[in-house]
Amino acid sequence: MLSYQIVHDIPGRMRIRYGKYAFAENIETALYEKLIRSELVQEVEINHITGSILLLYQKDKRWELVELINALKIDEIQPLSDSSRIEKHYALVQKKVTQEYVNEFTKMLLRHYLFRWFLPASLQKINCFISAFKYIRNGLRELARGKINVPVLDATSIGVSMIGGQFTTAKDIMFLLSVSELLEDYTRKKTSLQLKESLALHIDRVWVLNEGSEIEMPVDQLKKGDTVVVQTGAMIPVDGEIVLGEALINESSFTGEPLSKMVGVDDTVFAGTVVEEGRIGIRVRNLQQESRISKIVDMIDTNESLKAGIQSKAEHLADSIVPFSFFGFFGMLLLTRSFTRAASILLVDYSCAIKLSTSISVISAMQEASRHAIMVKGGKYLEAMAEADTIVFDKTGTLTNACPSVQKVTPMDGYSRDEVLRIAACLEEHFPHSVANAIVKQARLENLHHEEEHAKVEYIIAHGIITTLHGQRAIIGSDHFIFEDEKIPKTDQAISIIEELQKDGASSLIYLAIGNHLAGIISIYDPLKDEAKEVIQSLREAGFGHIVMLTGDCEHTAKHIARELGIHQYQANVLPEDSKLC
Repeated sequence: MLSYQIVHDIPGRMRIRYGKYAFAENIETALYEKLIRSELVQEVEINHITGSILLLYQKDKRWELVELINALKIDEIQPLSDSSRIEKHYALVQKKVTQEYVNEFTKMLLRHYLFRWFLPASLQKINCFISAFKYIRNGLRELARGKINVPVLDATSIGVSMIGGQFTTAKDIMFLLSVSELLEDYTRKKTSLQLKESLALHIDRVWVLNEGSEIEMPVDQLKKGDTVVVQTGAMIPVDGEIVLGEALINESSFTGEPLSKMVGVDDTVFAGTVVEEGRIGIRVRNLQQESRISKIVDMIDTNESLKAGIQSKAEHLADSIVPFSFFGFFGMLLLTRSFTRAASILLVDYSCAIKLSTSISVISAMQEASRHAIMVKGGKYLEAMAEADTIVFDKTGTLTNACPSVQKVTPMDGYSRDEVLRIAACLEEHFPHSVANAIVKQARLENLHHEEEHAKVEYIIAHGIITTLHGQRAIIGSDHFIFEDEKIPKTDQAISIIEELQKDGASSLIYLAIGNHLAGIISIYDPLKDEAKEVIQSLREAGFGHIVMLTGDCEHTAKHIARELGIHQYQANVLPEDSKLC
């Protein structure tokens, strides 16, 4: 077993070192995933060259972290079977991007000074002319368009320096311009990666149905028309139609709806959603790169490039002061007849700094926001926030806990409330999913213990449960299953109760029937976060006159939540691409 040394240790941050090349580069991803899965660990950085691992962790969990490290058997960790995961893993991609730009900057620095120190003067001049070509070309192109702007100024500054024999000055100008471009490009690329990470699909291999058998293959080898098999707990990798099976699908990544949706043959499913229960075959309609969630990622990438008004103003200001630099240049040349003094006016111009610094500032602000879990889709949106009087909330997971809970238990047909909840928990505990867990948890909280008094249960995926209880047929499940499939009578009393529960904000209703009669209805909802009302009120006091809620939930649920929070404008049944404010 490899030994390690703690080389840096402060609360919340620890660096350990196993030694140079103690582990191979190809296990970095597997090692990263093994560590990041721990609840103790918040961030991980790994360097196989130095054999070091930097861990950011919960400050009060140092000894637990040490135990985790001691149990880590690095020499037994196997590299992931699919090498493409290394390329797709955002943490490693960002590390690779950073390393690429550091390498590029190092090359620029070495090339600049090595040429200056060791290249003969004649060759330095030739190299200067070659490097200046692109700047002069860009300047001439802008002049041809009738513009006198920063590229023209850059070209003139470089050209004047070369004409005056100041080749070192010309090279310095080009070096600084190259460094500015490199830094701007790096900041923009890294920010874009951070913005897209939360929506990206991390799926590398899928199971495909081929002539009656299932074959595992890389996702990038999928073709339209293939049938992908997805089972309980797996994320759907493509957009398509179901051709076999049925399942409960969690679409919260799209709709915000915390409760699962039943789907079957001919229904459409989307990449990024999760099969909560069941097994389905999906005919591929759109591959990963064409899927709806990929389009959302592309939208983020596109909008990120939208400039803030201050950027446009800065660029306009930078371009507008360029003519004054030229007036100063020619004026000084006429007064002093000194080409060197006149050229100095061009060299101390501030337009480039204005143009570059503003862009970098906006992008850096976006990057800093992403570190605090705030996604800014473009510079113009960041700037607009200062004048905003409207704020839009997603419901699930933002205003609510995204964790289904029992809201109300309504007994019927002579049963008591406790009996309905106890029997429902007794049946549902055999097949745990989000709604079943909510029912079982509520019974446990109320100390409603039960014994197994029913016969063997039969679970019908995405429908419900059938069993025998005290000699009577007992079923529990959805509206469709109870009233349509099992033909349980839907009385006027039941209809009235259902309408009342929906008005009260039920996200879903679960029905228990015993002996061909409805015994009770359990209302499931997604409770508000404790701080939601306080936050809404604070925003109003801060000047947000219009607060809007968007949700994929049904109208009844959305209306109830909006009423609880005092939100007057909302939209229900909304998908990401459909969210247009009225």
